[in-house]
Amino acid sequence: MANPTPVADFIRHTLASLEDNTFVRLILSGGAASEGAPKRVLARLIRLRGEPHLSLTLRHATNDITKNLKLTEVPKWLGFQLNGNFRSALLGTTVREWQLNFPPDKEPWLISHKPHNQKAPSRDHDEAKQSWLDATARDWLFGLGVCDERGRVLPSMADKHRQIHQYLEILSHLLKDCGWVTESSESRLQAVGEPAKAVTTNTLTLADMGCGKGYLTFGAWHLLCRRCKVPARVIGIETRAELLRDITQIARKIDTPGLEFTAGEIASAQLPKVDALIALHACNTATDDAIRRGIELGAKLIVVAPCCHKEVRPQLGQPGPLAAVLEHGIMAERMAEWVTDGLRALFLEWAGYRTKIMEFVSSEHTPKNLMLAAIREREPFTNTAAREQIVELKKFFNIEHHALDGLISNRR
Repeated sequence: MANPTPVADFIRHTLASLEDNTFVRLILSGGAASEGAPKRVLARLIRLRGEPHLSLTLRHATNDITKNLKLTEVPKWLGFQLNGNFRSALLGTTVREWQLNFPPDKEPWLISHKPHNQKAPSRDHDEAKQSWLDATARDWLFGLGVCDERGRVLPSMADKHRQIHQYLEILSHLLKDCGWVTESSESRLQAVGEPAKAVTTNTLTLADMGCGKGYLTFGAWHLLCRRCKVPARVIGIETRAELLRDITQIARKIDTPGLEFTAGEIASAQLPKVDALIALHACNTATDDAIRRGIELGAKLIVVAPCCHKEVRPQLGQPGPLAAVLEHGIMAERMAEWVTDGLRALFLEWAGYRTKIMEFVSSEHTPKNLMLAAIREREPFTNTAAREQIVELKKFFNIEHHALDGLISNRR
């Protein structure tokens, strides 16, 4: 009998670990460039309706998709994925780890080494959803009225609690992408609930513009300072005096070193040089003010979740192929939102950022659920393709003015 191939061996080890419950994690990386294919896949073993499933997170360039497989479906799925779709695969179990690699123009090879984790993670489907908001978050969640003194989420605040957790989940991946937290730390946290470890020893400065009641500002501070142990200064900016007074008192009462709140407008607040600038649900062109401030202040990370989209809607033309569709008001309204946020993403690309557009949890507090996350990766204002795309998109929809036009007109 011929010796099994490295791919067959890897699949065999994966299935055996699922069968004997030694499975810890599976990571497929270096996804093929084909349209619609994920760039990366993360998998964990869960119990779903009493049955074991392999829970997948498929990471695409602009969004993540989750999918659950029955164990009987895993051999066919994994065999397909390892047939040229990825450049490497990592299987972690409690007894060994196996790394499968696909070198260009060479046969795949498989190596093994000691396990990173010798204890299997919880198979509870909801385990990961609780990891960021554990007992260490109880003081500020109670102070903000999200939970009671025993840490139980108030029924009326369940949506807000989910929103905070989803925000921290997204932000945790962005911290890793920025190089401020290691991937191994993140995996360790998700696997066994341990805090992540910071890569940087420098103090990071994060500005949360228009922070409102401070739910997500406290959350960002909690993630950075308590969970990931990143030395950080988190600044919440808010115009409403009564909100500013309340959240400042809560921060002082529970002792939150590194967290501060100050009065100011998004467009003009006095700020130091920042590493990250966040503006969630800033109305209309206030989102553009936040993007502009982030670029001007040299932020490596900019995250915005736009709210209303009033500027482009009155200007929106009806290009020939879309005229009949855009005669319907609701379609024109949605198109104006898509074009507005699409232009924002292109302006960020023009400014040197790699930009993702993804869904963000909505609730009665957050009627819009789109988020733009941008990480600076190159010199600003050198991506001529993005510049031309901005010009062409505005021309196609007959848009004469956008709040970020100065990023182009000032650099002719």
